[in-house]
Amino acid sequence: MTKRELVIDVAERLGYTQSEVANVVQATLNAITDSLVQGHRIEVRNFGVFEVKTRDARIGRNPRTGEEVPIAEKRVATFKAGKALKERVEGRVSQSVTTDSSAHAMPGQSSDFPQQSD
Repeated sequence: MTKRELVIDVAERLGYTQSEVANVVQATLNAITDSLVQGHRIEVRNFGVFEVKTRDARIGRNPRTGEEVPIAEKRVATFKAGKALKERVEGRVSQSVTTDSSAHAMPGQSSDFPQQSD
């Protein structure tokens, strides 16, 4: 799924315009990126954890020549799926965790998002 497809899907589910949803999606991605750049950990309950890890410097090998090549230390962004996400992907849904945010919302509304005023 591309970002564009995500925007269309969310807009259809919530009844917002694609432009409004695109702004929210981009702002969310910007906030996650900015936090990771600063070295912060982002935890989204029942979804997963984004964090930055440092890979140590090491010696690698050039596959063509077999020559040893130094590889510098670097920071990498990582994502670890949360329990509820893993279970949903595997086709098992945990009885102890509600993953459907619309369970307590008004029909047609998600409790994770503010209701649109007309």
